[in-house]
Amino acid sequence: MRKQSRRKFIGQVVSAAVATVGATLPVLNTGCRNKARAASQTDPDFEPGYLELHRSGELQRRGEELWQLMESCSLCPRGCGTARLDGQAGFCQATSQLVIAAYNPHYGEERPLVGRGGSGTVFFSNCGLRCVFCINWEISQGGEGAPRSVEDLADMMLHLQEIGCHNINIVTPTHYSAHIVLALDIAAAEGLRLPLVYNTCGWERLDILQRLDGIVDIYLPDFKYAESAMASKYSSGADTYPEVTKTALLEMHRQVGVAKPADDGLMYRGLMIRHLVMPNSVSGSKQVIDWIAANLPKDTYVNIMAQYRPMYKAFDYPEIARRLNRAEYNEVVQHARQVGLTNLDIQGI
Repeated sequence: MRKQSRRKFIGQVVSAAVATVGATLPVLNTGCRNKARAASQTDPDFEPGYLELHRSGELQRRGEELWQLMESCSLCPRGCGTARLDGQAGFCQATSQLVIAAYNPHYGEERPLVGRGGSGTVFFSNCGLRCVFCINWEISQGGEGAPRSVEDLADMMLHLQEIGCHNINIVTPTHYSAHIVLALDIAAAEGLRLPLVYNTCGWERLDILQRLDGIVDIYLPDFKYAESAMASKYSSGADTYPEVTKTALLEMHRQVGVAKPADDGLMYRGLMIRHLVMPNSVSGSKQVIDWIAANLPKDTYVNIMAQYRPMYKAFDYPEIARRLNRAEYNEVVQHARQVGLTNLDIQGI
């Protein structure tokens, strides 16, 4: 069976959210709190790191610490200093009000995350990077979604476990990291035991990642650009992207190590890097690959992504206003093999 594309999946859930939020975000007050949850389809011997932190009270403490950083927000590398706790919207367009676009089993992610039950994705609204080619710009920059509470988010996590998902996959989490940690603490008390996947653009502050140490089981970051000028041009002035992301990747690897599937084929821990190959070498793919090969183990999991399509404002930029071609993609794959990377996720084009 052909794997559903990430773009197609997101388009479907966004359309559902626009048509009727209730269809994508079911009513949560169903009496399911405080009752036994169905066992997930994961290794029964696996225990996510956040459970120990929950038992010690450390998980709640870190969530509260992250929450206070929204007073003059410094959760992402922009450090815009917005008083989100007073209801002001940061550069990401988020206040302290949690907004969620959709949550569903996702079958278009990497195979070790999908398994049979799907990856339990939660799509958060708004974004601090704001790329001009974003495939789900309606959510990330249009703000589509519904206001939800931390308790609602905890129930979503428990529901995804109950229906058989293999992990909790939090998509674009950076600006809501406080809400996520506090929701995890609630859900852990009620039986959540799935690995947590931190699905991020890669542009993460080191001090925030250090607060997530022991909480995140699987880091799933992008490594979008090799050059500051390209990051600035296509991601709203984020000229620090390459250097900040390199530091972030090293910290992620320090925390969780190399990602390799367990005997059941599922991923429970590790760093899984995504790199989207773009037309005309805009993303500096060979340089990205060279850095990974030189600074991380050769068996680091790297998904070389071929699904670039011009979306949103991409048509305003002639160099990225077309689809990627096979020769461009294959050149990057060949280079990755030449520099010795051995744990590659390769896609057709």
